[in-house]
Amino acid sequence: MNEWLKNVLERVKNAWGKWSLVQKIIFISIVVVLVGSLVFLASLSGAPSMVPLLNKAITDPQVLEDITTRLEEENVPYQVTADNRILVSDEKTARRMRAILVREDLVPRGTDPWELFDIERWTITDFERNVNLRRAITRTVEEHLKALDDIDDASVTLVLPEKALFAEDQEPPSASIIIVPKPGSDITSNRKKIEGIVKLVQFAVEGLDPDYITITDQRGVVLNDFEGMEQFDRLELARRQLKTKQELENEYKKRILSALGTVFRSDRVEIVNLDIELDMSDVEVKTEEHFPITMKPDNPRTPYDESEVVPSITLSKEIQDEKFEGTGFNPEGPPGQEGQTPPAYKDLEGLVGKYSRNSLIQNEVVNTRNITERKDPWEIKRISVAVALDGVWKWEYNEKGEVVFNPDGSIKRTYLPVSDEDLRKAEELIKGAVGYKRERGDLITVQHIQFDRTLQFAEEDAAFRARRQLERTVFYSLLGVAALLVAFIIFRLIAREMERRRRLKEEELARQHQAMREAALRSAEEEAAAVEMSVEERARMELQEQAINMAREHPEEVAQLIRTWLMEE
Repeated sequence: MNEWLKNVLERVKNAWGKWSLVQKIIFISIVVVLVGSLVFLASLSGAPSMVPLLNKAITDPQVLEDITTRLEEENVPYQVTADNRILVSDEKTARRMRAILVREDLVPRGTDPWELFDIERWTITDFERNVNLRRAITRTVEEHLKALDDIDDASVTLVLPEKALFAEDQEPPSASIIIVPKPGSDITSNRKKIEGIVKLVQFAVEGLDPDYITITDQRGVVLNDFEGMEQFDRLELARRQLKTKQELENEYKKRILSALGTVFRSDRVEIVNLDIELDMSDVEVKTEEHFPITMKPDNPRTPYDESEVVPSITLSKEIQDEKFEGTGFNPEGPPGQEGQTPPAYKDLEGLVGKYSRNSLIQNEVVNTRNITERKDPWEIKRISVAVALDGVWKWEYNEKGEVVFNPDGSIKRTYLPVSDEDLRKAEELIKGAVGYKRERGDLITVQHIQFDRTLQFAEEDAAFRARRQLERTVFYSLLGVAALLVAFIIFRLIAREMERRRRLKEEELARQHQAMREAALRSAEEEAAAVEMSVEERARMELQEQAINMAREHPEEVAQLIRTWLMEE
C-alpha cells in the first residue's frame, strides 16, 4: 500500500514538473472554483429553512403591505417570494404571527392557515377523518394561544356535532378554553385581548358562534362574560375621564406659570387651586335651518350688490272661484202630503239670492339645511383658578454700601407687596392663558399673600455668612502672602547690603595688606639696593608688581581667584 502511494505521488510530482506555468495556473483555478462551489453548497444546504406564514399566496397588494408592516412592528424577519408568499424563520414564529393576524383581522379572505387534511387515504373512514380534524384544530388553536405573550399555558376543548339532515336539528359547535396567564400579564382584565382570543377561536372552527365560546382562567373565573364587565367598564371609563382631566389641568398650570413666571418669577407664583369641570356626555345635535333662496349671485367684480334673493319660491298653487245665483230657501214636503214648511219659512219662498267664494292655496318652498353635529368627547364646562402672588424682599444697606444685620445675626430685609395694578394685570394674563369666558361661569382669583420664607432666608443668611467668611479668609491669606513677600524683599535688600559692606571691608583689608607688602618691599629694596639681584629674582619681582597692579585695577576678580585657589587647596 505504501509502495502504491509512493508511486502515485511520484507520478503526480513528475506530471506536475512537466506542466507549464499556464497549465499549473489553470489547474489551481479549477481546484479553487470546485472547493468554493462545495463550500457554497454546504452553506446553502446548512442554512435554516423558512416556514410559510400562510399557505396561500396573497394577491391583494394592500393586504400584503398590511401584513408585512405588522411583521416589521413585531421585529420578525421575513421574506416575500415571487408568488407573494410570506416566509418566516420557524414554526413557532409562524404560529405567533398567525394568532396576531387573526386577532387583528389581517388574514386575507379564503386563506386557510392549516392544510392538514388535503391528502385522501382509502384506509381512513369519515369518523376517523372527523376525529383527526377536531384533534388537529384543537392542537393548532392551543399552539396559537400558547404563542401569545400573555399566556403561559392553554387547554382547548372543542365540541363539533355531526351534521344533521335538517338545519333546525343542527346543534351548534362550542368551545371551552382554560388559559394560564403569565405573571404580570393584564389579559384577565383587558377586554380587547379577550376579544382577540374569542375571534381567534371563532375563525379556527367553522360555524362557531361567539356566544358558544367560554374562556376561563385557572381559577374558573369566566373572562369573556362581557355583560358582567359593565361595572368594570364604567370604572375604566371614569379612570380615563379623570386622567384626561388631570392632563388638562396640568397643561393649564403650565400655561399660567409660563405667563406669570417671566414677570413675577416662578418662586413668587403659587397656583393654590385649578379645577376644570368637563362635560363628557355623549350628545348628538340635529339642526334644521331655513334661509332665503338666492336667485342671482352677486358679481364680485362689480362695486355694487346685484344679487337677487327671494324669501321663497312657489312650488304649487290652487285657486278656487265659486259663484251662485238663484232663488232662496224653498223647503217643501213630499208630494201628495200636507206641506211641512213652517209658517216662518213660507214667507221666504220665491226670494232670489247671490253667492260667491274665492280661495287661493299656494305652497311656498324655502332653502332647508339639515345639520347633524356630534359633540367632542369632552367639553370644558367651567374653569376655576386661584393664584397667590408674593411680594419682593430686598436687603437693607447702610451708607457705606454694607449689608445691615439684625441683632440676632440675620440679614435685615424689607418687604415690598404686590400692587393692585400688578394683581389686575396678572389676572388678565391668567384669563388669556386659560381662555376665560364669563358666560361659562369661569372664576379667576388672584390675591397677594406673603409667603413664609423662613427656611429660604436661613439658607441665604448661611450662604452669605459662608461667602463673607471665605472672602475674609482669602483677604487675610493674601495679606499674609503680601507680608511674606515684603519681608523677603527686605531680607534680600539687607543681605545685599551686608554682602556689599563685607566686600568693601575685604577690599580695605586687601589694600592695607598690599600697602604693608609694598612698604616691606620698599624697605627690602632700600636695604639690598647695593646688592646685585639675580635674573630669577628680578623676574619674580616683576610678576609680583604685575599682580599688585592687577589687584588694584580688578580687586573683585582677584579676590574671586584667591577664593577658588583656597577652595582647591
